[in-house]
Amino acid sequence: MKPAVADYQFRILCMRIVPVVGDTIYLVDHPTDITMNGHVYLSTSGYEFTGYSATAGFSPATIDLEGIAGASGITRLAVSNGAFDGARCYVFATSWKNPVEDNEPITSGIFGKAVLLDDRYQINGAALVDVLGQSIGMTYGSLCPKTFGSQGFAGCKVSLASNTVTGTLTSVTSAKVFRDSNRLEPADTFGAGTVQFTSGNNAGLKPHEIKFHDATGEVETYESFPYLPEVGDSYTMIRGCRKRLQDCKNRLGGSNVVNFGGFSYIPNGSVYAQVGQGG
Repeated sequence: MKPAVADYQFRILCMRIVPVVGDTIYLVDHPTDITMNGHVYLSTSGYEFTGYSATAGFSPATIDLEGIAGASGITRLAVSNGAFDGARCYVFATSWKNPVEDNEPITSGIFGKAVLLDDRYQINGAALVDVLGQSIGMTYGSLCPKTFGSQGFAGCKVSLASNTVTGTLTSVTSAKVFRDSNRLEPADTFGAGTVQFTSGNNAGLKPHEIKFHDATGEVETYESFPYLPEVGDSYTMIRGCRKRLQDCKNRLGGSNVVNFGGFSYIPNGSVYAQVGQGG
């Protein structure tokens, strides 16, 4: 049962969004702003809380939000740099006559991928209870399914600390191609790894996956950084793994083959579907 129920005569819906990076967003479905617990819940036009749906069955509840990028604190830049991908959101009801934060909890959820459609954004999410409804299991294949550097049970067990480097940029070609000429590692050492800036305009934003790395220290990421990096920007870069058995053998001195999670010798369909030949 709910700990409290908002007065139905004056009931309003409120949403609190905690992005991965940046300040918390406070929204309210009401003609005027509402202040609760020192926080101003904005009634600014430009967004639409398109709905919360829940059924009596076992389907998970869904949370949808869409609006004009730049309104209510949800900027185009924040959406594009992933600040709302995986953000937590909390929906509750209260009375506009006597507003109380988290008065009648409706749901808590996690947003999925935020999408920009011209100058509008669209964010879909699911309630936290949906975690219980996720399908689990193992898919067998030649590539290792483990997360590089994971330390949990049956994890990769490679130390990320010993595979993490820092440095500063010495040249910049574009928002996704740049170089540190002081890097002397062999080509592709950081391929499939990540790079994150610790200074400059991109400092603190999410790390980007590395598409290409060569022996000159040049790096190309799959996505462009929101801001053009500059010479002198400092970064942290984590070595990548292509998930192949040869990576455990060649790049890690063979010491991690015991933790390789792929199945390199499973026959393909053309082999196991063959009809046996009589002797």
